[in-house]
Amino acid sequence: MEQRSIGELEVSEVGLGCNNFGTRIDQERTDEVFAACLDAGINFFDTADVYGSGASEEMLGQAIKGHRDQIIIATKFGLRDMDPGLTGGSAEWVRRSVDRSLRRLDTDWIDLFQLHTPDDEIPERETLEALHELVVAGKVREIGCSNYDADRLDSAADVAKRDLLTPYRTVQNRYSLLHREPEAEIFDVCNEHSIAFLPFFPLESGLLTGKVGVKGPRPGTRLAEWPQDRLDLFIDERKLLTVSKLIEWLKHRGRTLLELAFSWLLMRSEIPSVIAGATSADQVLANSLASGWQLNAVELAEVDDILSNS
Repeated sequence: MEQRSIGELEVSEVGLGCNNFGTRIDQERTDEVFAACLDAGINFFDTADVYGSGASEEMLGQAIKGHRDQIIIATKFGLRDMDPGLTGGSAEWVRRSVDRSLRRLDTDWIDLFQLHTPDDEIPERETLEALHELVVAGKVREIGCSNYDADRLDSAADVAKRDLLTPYRTVQNRYSLLHREPEAEIFDVCNEHSIAFLPFFPLESGLLTGKVGVKGPRPGTRLAEWPQDRLDLFIDERKLLTVSKLIEWLKHRGRTLLELAFSWLLMRSEIPSVIAGATSADQVLANSLASGWQLNAVELAEVDDILSNS
């Protein structure tokens, strides 16, 4: 497994999203998934304080015992469930949330601490100052944000530079073969300020795993469990048609849709790691093996043509 840089961190090109811990799988299965990650060379684990209402962090904390120095832990805060009177980016909530995450993870430090969503009620400087204090104190190594648009990310970078604060090293936004909105502006900001881009929903919640047919999710898949309003965020006729065209194109190359979903993202220098969830050791292995395809210029152009004309 190759590694890429996030500030001073070295992370595996494939990471594990831990949102299944404490929700879809128990501690025993979590331990199995974690062990499979280590076997596959995956060292990057992304969780959040809201996943399983804290259970994800707790289960990850149990699984990593004896392996802390081998892995990179990213967690997020500030999406919901703040204490009364506080908002996600407020300095006091930053301080409280990091201590709570540290306890749940049973660790002395967090490698990447990320604001889960923008806070319109708090000046960016207040949030960055509080996060900078955590870095100075050694509780956090690098900081990041999520769901920031280009203007907000650019402004935050300027504030950090002006006031000599620790800058955001990552932004985590939705991006995949089927959702290419970040290409319009945010990658330019990432390049200008040396900010790594971490895509969420890189597999479109299963649509890009090859397990969804032209008629929709198959029984037993994650998407099949969702209510229609959430399903509509990921599936429509155009996307199903695009997926079918990509699968047909892949047949002539001996490649899978999963390989294309991972490797296409990793062709971008702004992306250090593709984070995807897993509920079994087999899924971990499949994800870890999907990232090694170096698409050539002709293949990239053909894929872009399918994406643009479906």
